[in-house]
Amino acid sequence: MMPEGLKYVGSWIEANFDRCFQVMECDDARLLQQWVVEWQDLIEFEVIPVVTSKETSEILTPML
Repeated sequence: MMPEGLKYVGSWIEANFDRCFQVMECDDARLLQQWVVEWQDLIEFEVIPVVTSKETSEILTPML
């Protein structure tokens, strides 16, 4: 039930099974919002936007 353009990267589950962390990838945050809305009646979401360490390094290196 993922919209076209939203990619599932992977997931990790806490040892006590309390939470599952999923990494999703997309160029348009609205795709992620659409996916969350479709599942919000079954799952509680916390969305935290991130970028890779490599991308962050590419931005910061010229400033150092």
